[in-house]
Amino acid sequence: MKRLVVVSNRVADLTKTSQSGGLAVGLADSLKIRGGLWMGWDGRRLNSDEPPEPVVKTTGEITQATLPLTEDDYAEYYLGFSNSVLWPLFHYRLDLVEYRGTFMEGYRRVNAKFADALLPLLRPDDIIWVHDYHLIPLAAELRQRGCSQRMGFFLHIPFPPPEILTAVPRHRRLIEDLLQFDLIGLQTNTDLANLHRYIEEYLKEQVDKDGTVHHGQRKVFIDSFPIGIDVDAFAEMAEEPNDAVQIETMRRAILGRKQIIGVDRLDYTKGLPDRLKAFSRLLELYPEMRKSVTLMQIATPTREEVEAYTEIRSELEALSGQINGRFADFNWTPVHYIHGAVPREALAALFRASQVGFVTPLRDGMNLVAKEYVAAQDPNDPGVLVLSKFAGAAEDLHEALIVNPYDVDDMAKSLCRALTMPLEERKERQNALMKRIRQHDAQSWADSFIEALENCPSIAA
Repeated sequence: MKRLVVVSNRVADLTKTSQSGGLAVGLADSLKIRGGLWMGWDGRRLNSDEPPEPVVKTTGEITQATLPLTEDDYAEYYLGFSNSVLWPLFHYRLDLVEYRGTFMEGYRRVNAKFADALLPLLRPDDIIWVHDYHLIPLAAELRQRGCSQRMGFFLHIPFPPPEILTAVPRHRRLIEDLLQFDLIGLQTNTDLANLHRYIEEYLKEQVDKDGTVHHGQRKVFIDSFPIGIDVDAFAEMAEEPNDAVQIETMRRAILGRKQIIGVDRLDYTKGLPDRLKAFSRLLELYPEMRKSVTLMQIATPTREEVEAYTEIRSELEALSGQINGRFADFNWTPVHYIHGAVPREALAALFRASQVGFVTPLRDGMNLVAKEYVAAQDPNDPGVLVLSKFAGAAEDLHEALIVNPYDVDDMAKSLCRALTMPLEERKERQNALMKRIRQHDAQSWADSFIEALENCPSIAA
């Protein structure tokens, strides 16, 4: 069995996979079974420009190799090209793209550093799996250094249409670098169609019906591999008693109140302002909902050095204050806005205790919060998932109430429908959704990608 080498911007703590996202959960078992290496940035920032040696440590069958970044690397590669260019671009937000030539230089410099550090650690028969938009040029850098191992790439965020992608300078080279991988995995069929169209229209290369692209003398296979969660582990976590959540649940039950919950990173792609406006509109359109429902919105801080994130925080705080100022009573606060992290165990309990999961990104690769909400529900009295049609999860989770996150009235009416939905309909929808998230769980995602990568023809053959 070939060793698996994983490369990502950050390295997950595999000792805490029960508290991790789909990436760590999906890869932990594969790395333990095969033996493996995981390489990424360790979060440190150094003032020195001297190329650092990777820090390598082995636990059981898994080796982790981590690198620091210099301050320039962090500014140009991470905050710059990755998060001020690619992140807004791939989420269809051209208005937020901030392109500078130094950003691209830093992006390629760090990918070259990763390649230099990884090269001595590789074995001839390794299979290499690279993750996400930070590392698109990594295969090209490794090929230049003589690597012939099978290499796969998985994009966790959306892939934009060609007319958006071409707004960034040197977009052609970016995609030509991407095609140095043997296998490219995307989240949805929409993402596949966008990449296929770019290849056909701008590179003038053929995409076969099976997803094979003929790029020069090479064949590259492209397919969708929707990421999932560890359904059973999250469901068990949701069933664990949580004193604070139970007390609040009992209080709401006595008062006859229901709860809508939203949990997101504080990001402009998540549609948070419109979500709060939709809740306000619910209270306007349906006055009987006043004092009978609350919205709990948890927004975890992220990338606070980027100006757009500071602006979204200010807007959310102002909106929540406005709604509470307009509708609150002495014993009812309509919006509970939390700017901070909540432990994963508490989140699972909160999902289970909430009658509506409100997941309305403006654009998202998959959105695992939607799947976590479904997994957490009590099968005898489940809540209802209200889901944006622009989340990757909407391509599979048809039994959710699918909404347009740009249409405040549409979301408000769907919230009312969710809050008043009969028990039997809720059960039917929940049963169907559980079957779907089990079918595409974290382990099946990892297994299917690795199997496809092993079946790619080796360029060394």
